[in-house]
Amino acid sequence: MINFSTIVIWILYLISLYIIIFWLLVLIEGKKTNKIKKLKKFPLVSILIPAYNEQDTIIGVLKSVIKLDYPKNKLEIIVVNDGSTDNTANLVKRFINENKNYNINLINQKNSGKGTALNKGLNVCKGEFFTCLDADSFIKEDALKKMLPHFQDEKVGVVLPLMKITQPKNVLQKIQWVEYLINLFYKSIMSHLNCVHVAPGPFSVYRTKLLRSLGGFDEKNLTEDLEISLRLQSKNYKILQLMNTEVYTVAPDNLKGFYKQRNRWYKGTLLNTLKYKNLVGNKKYGDFGIIQMPRVAISGFFAITALGFITYNYVLNPIIKRIYDFSFINFNFLSHLQEFIKNFNLLDLNYTNLFFGIISFIIGALVIFYAHKYTKENIFKHGIFSVPVYAISYSLLASLVWLSVFIELLLNKIQKW
Repeated sequence: MINFSTIVIWILYLISLYIIIFWLLVLIEGKKTNKIKKLKKFPLVSILIPAYNEQDTIIGVLKSVIKLDYPKNKLEIIVVNDGSTDNTANLVKRFINENKNYNINLINQKNSGKGTALNKGLNVCKGEFFTCLDADSFIKEDALKKMLPHFQDEKVGVVLPLMKITQPKNVLQKIQWVEYLINLFYKSIMSHLNCVHVAPGPFSVYRTKLLRSLGGFDEKNLTEDLEISLRLQSKNYKILQLMNTEVYTVAPDNLKGFYKQRNRWYKGTLLNTLKYKNLVGNKKYGDFGIIQMPRVAISGFFAITALGFITYNYVLNPIIKRIYDFSFINFNFLSHLQEFIKNFNLLDLNYTNLFFGIISFIIGALVIFYAHKYTKENIFKHGIFSVPVYAISYSLLASLVWLSVFIELLLNKIQKW
C-alpha cells in the first residue's frame, strides 16, 4: 500500500526533475544565442562605495577600483562614510591624498543605513552609469569593459558580474563558496529568460538616469538591492548576469554573522514579494512573472515544509519507533543487529526511496559539476570535503533560518538594515 510519505516523495521528485530539465534546456539554448560584445566608447562611470566601520577592507576595495582597466578620467569614485566609528574616514582621506590623479570624493553622513548612502551618492554623481561596490568586495580589472557593452540594448537596466567568495578560510566560508557558485550558475541560466530577481551590492552596474527616474533606492528596505531589482522588472527592464568577469566578496566567518545576514536576506525576500505580489503569476511580465516570482514566493514555505517532512519521517519517527522496538528486547542492540543480518533480504528495501535518492544524487552532482565548470573553478580548490559538507549542511542551515524568519514575522519583529 502506498503511504503519504511515498506520494510526497514522488511529487517532489517529479517537480524537481521537471525544473532541472527545463533549466538545462534553457542553458543549452542560451549558449546558442550568447554573443561577445565589445565596448565602443568609454562613458563616465560613477562607482559608489558605502562604508560603515570598514577600516580592515576599505583600502583594498579602493585599490581594486583604481586598478580597473578603464580611463582614469572616465571614473568617478565616491565613498559615503555612513557614520563609521572606526578609522574608515581617515584611511579614505589618506588614500585620496596619495592618489590625486583619480577623481575620488569622500562624503560623511550620520549613520543612516545603506539605502541612504546609495541615494546620497546617486544624487551627486555625474556618471552615465552608476555602480555600487560594497566595502568588503573587490572587482576584477576587466569588469567595466566586459559589462558596459551590454547596455547597447536599451531595455537592459542592470548588468551583474560573477560574484565569488574571496579566500574562504573556515568550513562555513567554504560552504558559502560552493553556494555562491551554484546560485550564480542558476542566475546565469535565468538571465537567458530575464528571470533574475536581485542585483546584489557588489558591482551591479545601473543606468544612472533610469535609477533616478525610479526615485532611487528604498532607504527603509531590508534588501534594497532586491527591491530595486523587482521595481526594474515591474517596468520590464532586463537584468543580465554575466559569467566572464568577477567580483570577490567576504563571507561571514561564523554562524552568528551568517544567521544575521541570511535572516535579513530571507525576511527582505518575503516582504518584497508581498510588496510586489502583483508580479506573481502575471503573464504581463513574461517568464519572470510566470516562473521566477512564484518560485521566489514559495521558496521559504518549501524550505520549512521540507525541513519538517524530513525531520519527522526520517529522524524523529524512526528514532521513536526504534526506541519503542528496542524496549521489548531490553535495548540489546547486539542481538538485534545479529537478527537483522540473519534475516536481511534485498526485497525488503524501500526501492522508491532508494530510486529517489539515487536520482537526486545524480542531479545534484550534475548541477555542482556544471556550476564549477561555468564559473571556471576547480571542485576541489578548497579541499575534497567542501562540496560534500555543503550538500549535507547548507539546506539545513538555510531552512532553520527560514523557520526563524517566519517566527519573527509572526511576532512582528523586523530589524533595521
